[in-house]
Amino acid sequence: MEIKDNQVFGTVKVGERGQIVIPKNARELLEICPGDNLFIVAGKKRGAIIFKAEKIKEFAKELLEKIDRLDNLNPELKK
Repeated sequence: MEIKDNQVFGTVKVGERGQIVIPKNARELLEICPGDNLFIVAGKKRGAIIFKAEKIKEFAKELLEKIDRLDNLNPELKK
């Protein structure tokens, strides 16, 4: 299954304990499994975004590696 931009998976209802059920097709597509950690970012104007925590860690690692490479290319930026 291919991830397309701006896919809509329907609506979910928040339960009494604040829990939601992520639709099966979304879980399968995004490879979300029981026990996975999710990272939630929210803003009042745009709502919430949910990421798999491992994807955020991978992104942060790649970002830091790119910053290190830039620093090595231009040592003047470190000052």
